[in-house]
Amino acid sequence: MSLLSTHGLTIRYDGQVALSDVDFEISKGEIVTIVGPNGSGKSTFLRAIIGAITPSHGMVRKKAELKIGYVPQKLQIDPTLPLSVGRFMSLPVWQYKSDITDALAQAGVSDLVNRQLSDLSGGQFQRVLLARALLNKPDLLILDEATQGLDQLGAASFYHQIEELRHTLGCAILMVSHELHVVMSASDRVVCLNGHVCCHGTPELVASAPEYRALFGKGTGGALALYRHDHNHQHDDGCDHKGHDHAG
Repeated sequence: MSLLSTHGLTIRYDGQVALSDVDFEISKGEIVTIVGPNGSGKSTFLRAIIGAITPSHGMVRKKAELKIGYVPQKLQIDPTLPLSVGRFMSLPVWQYKSDITDALAQAGVSDLVNRQLSDLSGGQFQRVLLARALLNKPDLLILDEATQGLDQLGAASFYHQIEELRHTLGCAILMVSHELHVVMSASDRVVCLNGHVCCHGTPELVASAPEYRALFGKGTGGALALYRHDHNHQHDDGCDHKGHDHAG
């Protein structure tokens, strides 16, 4: 049973179509990544899913009482604000100390609870944001380019943590990312957006699709040759050479 699905999802801004007729679904335990060029509608799609944007057409269906954790691209914090990690984790709603400790441990930064936010590196801060998203024990964890600004080693470590969370918590994970080499090794399915779903399926299938190669070239071939991820869900989804295929 899917945790969340979209049906004919269309978003318009000032008469311009940002996303057109997107069908999508994600089930428990899956890691699905959204890729696409700048302006392709990736973040718009996520905002529609979490309810920040009302669709112009179509709908978003969620499992009853679905809990979503969200990690944004970035969060601006006043560096002069004296705010510890532990205090930040309790904003805007007070949290039990034990829950904060558990969430930080799951994000791999249990030693940062007393550190000031202004003293954290970019990678540490992103893991704190991840921990904050884990506080409500989400069924679906959504990450919007959460490794933006991290170096390749930091990004790879972050995505490894995400895979561990899938195994330990059993939650589904939906990511938007531009780091194609990492995405392809960490995802069960990939959805390529360019205003619509132009192709989708397993990483190998998407990487070989003409639509994907037209957008990104063949640079991920080496990474895919090393692809060893065990798929918990087998999909026969393909890529529509006319650009009107739907994920799900």
